[in-house]
Amino acid sequence: MYKILKAGNLAGPNYEMLVEAPRVAQRCLPGQFVIVKVGEEGERIPLTITDYDREKGTIELVYQPIGVSTSKLSQLHTGDRITDFVGPLGQPSELTRMSDEELKKHRFVFIGGGVGTAPIYPQAKWLHEHGVQSDVIIGAKTKDLVILEDRMKAVANVFITTDDGSYGRHGMVTKCLEDLIAEGHSYDYCVCIGPMIMMKFTCLTTKKYQIPTIVSMNPIMVDGTGMCGACRLMVDGEVKFACVDGPEFDGHKVDFDLAMKRQTLYRTQEGEAFLAWKEGKTHSGGCGQCGGDK
Repeated sequence: MYKILKAGNLAGPNYEMLVEAPRVAQRCLPGQFVIVKVGEEGERIPLTITDYDREKGTIELVYQPIGVSTSKLSQLHTGDRITDFVGPLGQPSELTRMSDEELKKHRFVFIGGGVGTAPIYPQAKWLHEHGVQSDVIIGAKTKDLVILEDRMKAVANVFITTDDGSYGRHGMVTKCLEDLIAEGHSYDYCVCIGPMIMMKFTCLTTKKYQIPTIVSMNPIMVDGTGMCGACRLMVDGEVKFACVDGPEFDGHKVDFDLAMKRQTLYRTQEGEAFLAWKEGKTHSGGCGQCGGDK
C-alpha cells in the first residue's frame, strides 16, 4: 500500500496527488509513467509522472477523472493509501539521453495542452537543471484551467494562451507558436503533449517549419505493459505500442487519424461502466480490455 501525502483538486477538472513511493522515485526519469490501482479489484490506470523527489521518495501525479477508476482515485484524500503503484514504466524522454553538450546545441520549445501541461514540467525542469533554458507554451480553454504556471516559470520562459483570450495570448497553441516564430524565436526541437487533436495540428504546424517534434501517446494506453494491445499505433508505417515503445514518439511519423479512432474504441463501455458506477451498480472492470474504467 502506498501512502498519499497530498491530494485534491488542482484547477477545473484537474486533480493532483503526491504519493510516497521511494523505489519509483529513485529510478524514474521525465517521460515515464506509473500504473495505479485503487482497490484489489480496481483497473490499472496509466498516469504520466508530473514530478519526483528522490530524496523524499515521492512521486507527483496530475490527472483528470474521466471514468470510474480515475473518479475513484479523485475521491481519495491525504493519508489514504493506494493499493498498487507500479513504475517507472515506458521509455524516458529522448532529451534525458542527450549529453549536456548536445542539449545546449538545441533550442527547445514545449507545448502543453490542458492536463498535458503536467508531463511537460519534468522535461523543462530537467533542462533547467542541466543549464538549458527552454520556452514553454501552456494552452487552456480559459484562465481558470491554466495549471502549473508558477512552477513552470521557475524553470522556463512561459507563454500562456487561452482559447477565449481570458488570459495571456488569445488563440490555440499553434497560433502562439507561429506568433513566437514571427517574433524572432527559433526552435529546432519541440515536445508537444495534450489532446490528440492538438498534437496532430501542432505536428502539422511544426512540420511546416521543419521543427522535429515529439508527442506523447499516453491517451491511448490501457494496460501499460504491452499485453492488451489496446495502444497499438502506426509510426512511420510500423506497428508500435505506446506503453512499451513509448509513450513518446516522433510526431511527424505518427498516424494520428488511426490513433484517434483507437482512442474512441471503448467509448461505449466507458459510458456504461461510468453510469453503472454512478448508479451504485457493480461493474467488474477486470477484463483489461474495456479500458473505459479510466
